[in-house]
Amino acid sequence: MWETIKNAWKIEDLRKKIVFTLVMLFIYRVGTYVPVPGVDSSYIRAIIERGGLLGFFNIISGGAFGNFTIFAMSITPYINASIIMNLLTVAIPKLERLAKEGEEGRKKIAQYTRYFTVILAFIQAFGITFGLARGALLESNLWNYFVVSLTLTAGTAFLMWLGEQITERGIGNGISLIIFTSIISRAPLAAIQLFEMAFRAKTVNPLMLPLIVAFMIALIAGVIFIDLGQRRIPVQYSKRVIGRKMYGGQSTHIPMKVNSSGVLPIIFAVSILAVPQTIAQFMAQDSGFVLWVDKWFSQDSGLYAALYALMIVFFTYFYTQISFNPVDISNNLRQHGGFVQGIRPGKPTAEYLMRISNRLTLVGALFLAAVAIIPIAVTAISGIPMSFGGTAILIVVGVALETSKQLESQMLMRHYKGFLK
Repeated sequence: MWETIKNAWKIEDLRKKIVFTLVMLFIYRVGTYVPVPGVDSSYIRAIIERGGLLGFFNIISGGAFGNFTIFAMSITPYINASIIMNLLTVAIPKLERLAKEGEEGRKKIAQYTRYFTVILAFIQAFGITFGLARGALLESNLWNYFVVSLTLTAGTAFLMWLGEQITERGIGNGISLIIFTSIISRAPLAAIQLFEMAFRAKTVNPLMLPLIVAFMIALIAGVIFIDLGQRRIPVQYSKRVIGRKMYGGQSTHIPMKVNSSGVLPIIFAVSILAVPQTIAQFMAQDSGFVLWVDKWFSQDSGLYAALYALMIVFFTYFYTQISFNPVDISNNLRQHGGFVQGIRPGKPTAEYLMRISNRLTLVGALFLAAVAIIPIAVTAISGIPMSFGGTAILIVVGVALETSKQLESQMLMRHYKGFLK
């Protein structure tokens, strides 16, 4: 791996891409320490320490949300806008036609996504300012609400531009690398807190630390194993003679990933289950609703774990059904003279692909549920807080694998040995 990095550094254009990526990520990290004017960040940190959805937002933003800086909302409005646009592409025929028009259509959809991101970011920023940060404003008036909301929206828009610049001129996917950097930046702080709990506060047995490290390594290895797992459906193309030339006849395969939905089902499930906790934070702590939420929707509750797992399974199937269309794949194969070996073209092929997809989705859904539930169970049994849950681990591992693959492809084009041997 180090040999590959050294060889990549020797190539001028690749070195420029790596340096550009690092500089852009450095600018992002600097921005996470620029505070929003007129806001007392200590008030926000006190609310975030209660946990729930806000704690997850703080991890995704790399601590910027807890400090209420200009990048407090991070890139989450862009992610939400992209997810909504993907769903609308399936539901609205005009967007579906644009998606099938090739590069020009995708550029148009990307432009709509940017506009929608700014609108969604302003709505989310105003909601956070008026609902959550209202008590943190040094002067509570309409002008301050507008200034804080506009600052947060501008921060998200700048991050969206920054991510696109990394994608175009750097290495890897810019949006994913921003989230990756945010999560990794919290690792040293989590390690220090765990060290203080073990050797200063004496609330954690020091002998548990090697077990925690071994558990994290095993969890990461399992995520890598499943993330790279795929079922390859063999496809054969028939031979066609046109003039004096013969076309087709080659064999290929359709790669079907075990975890095709990525981390989205966990994000959806966390967002829905955290709604009662978020609402409870704005109510009196001795009210009946707050006591009910603390009893049934705390992370050490059996009901919470069961609902969490069921929602992950549901959203995994839901997203797979939206993103994977076996009928279109079957029609494309038939139009180009391809067929799955042993399966008749047309409807039988679509039914076969759907059957395989359902089986793989079940394995992927159970895996995602296990990755999400196991850290919660470990925390409940050992009493040791797991700062990085299944969502963070999935994001970090997925982005690292994708970036390494892209660097690997760059090296293979230049005939160097890469990460994979």
